[in-house]
Amino acid sequence: MAHAPNEPVVAGLLLAAGGGRRLGGRPKALLSHRGRPLVEHAVRVLREGGCDTVHVVLGAAADRVRQEADLSGCVVVDNADWQDGMGSSLRTGLESLSATPADAALVCLVDQPGIGAPAVARVRAAYRSRDALVAASYTGERGHPVLFGAERWKAIAASAVGDRGARAYLKEHADAIELVGCGDIAEAYDIDTTEDLAHLE
Repeated sequence: MAHAPNEPVVAGLLLAAGGGRRLGGRPKALLSHRGRPLVEHAVRVLREGGCDTVHVVLGAAADRVRQEADLSGCVVVDNADWQDGMGSSLRTGLESLSATPADAALVCLVDQPGIGAPAVARVRAAYRSRDALVAASYTGERGHPVLFGAERWKAIAASAVGDRGARAYLKEHADAIELVGCGDIAEAYDIDTTEDLAHLE
């Protein structure tokens, strides 16, 4: 994607390492959605929402995901500690991004197919500076996507433990978060249980 000299570089960061424990151990990245692996859908959403590059963090069945999903053009990184929870995937992704000229990371989860490109674009448009902290909101509750300016990555990574991801950091810095209402254009459900599979097409 071509850039104007002063245009910020916002990279997509897709967390796709989950093993689908409550789905009988079916890796979430490989769940079928519209005839293709769910991870492909999520990558397309980030690209169509305006992310310049997309970094994908894999974990469960990473080799199979590479074989079965088209992740061409993405930076694909493995999280060897994916079973420790989302925090380890967020750390892995931010570490990968830290070697790039990105000004911000826009984070999506692979198991939220109700969040499409319009929500990504709306959150991306709220970027103001390299210490930006932006989150989509649904009926006033913070959700995904979230955008982290590069100046915050180190502190976010340090706080990302277990399954909390950036939750502790965001709670501590709640006053700094710009909430962007997305309830009119997205649904923030997760694919966690077999009942949730009804959301997939």
